[in-house]
Amino acid sequence: MNVIGYGLAAIGGGIGVGLIFAAYMTSVARQPESQRTLQPMLFMGFAVVEALAILGLVLAFII
Repeated sequence: MNVIGYGLAAIGGGIGVGLIFAAYMTSVARQPESQRTLQPMLFMGFAVVEALAILGLVLAFII
């Protein structure tokens, strides 16, 4: 049962990272001068999504 839960958490993390990078690439393609402003937000969002995926892995091992 834990494996199923972590599998769902990993899928959610993968979808989240994909959406974050897709939105970043779209916005930078439309306004290249906004890259310096958007890049810190990109990495912060990426870190939060990956932290949640790792948290799901830890909880799968604990339970």
